[in-house]
Order: sequence, then structure tokens, then C-alpha cells
Amino acid sequence: MNVEVITPDKNVFSGTASMVKLPGSDGEMGILDNHAPLIATLGKGTIGLDGDSKTFDIEGGVVEVLNNNVMILAE
Repeated sequence: MNVEVITPDKNVFSGTASMVKLPGSDGEMGILDNHAPLIATLGKGTIGLDGDSKTFDIEGGVVEVLNNNVMILAE
């Protein structure tokens, strides 16, 4: 699936991943291929891509999942 991690300053990551782990505001969540459409708020924590091979620390944000595209707007 296509993944974008965007902060107010820059586009931090743009590429593909088979799994995305996110710090949801109500707990950790995982996104895999063909996930149902979703919009959720994120809490402080770490975004992990492909089994934590790439990680990004965030202070919060929003994620949108639609048609195998994951857009993360992070602080």
C-alpha cells in the first residue's frame, strides 16, 4: 500500500509498506493491505512501517486510510 507521512514542515516519507503501526489516541493500531476506510486521531508515540524497519516519532496527528492509501498528517 502507498504511505505518506507529512508534517507541517515537510513530507517525511512517501513510499510503500506492507504494514503500518500507529499510536492511535485510544491505543495502538495496525493497518494492512485492503484495510477498511478509516479516519482516526493519533496520539504521541511512534509510527512503524514494515515491522518497525522504519520509524517516526510523533506528538499526535490524523490518519486517513482509503483504497490502499495511508496518509498520516503528523505533528
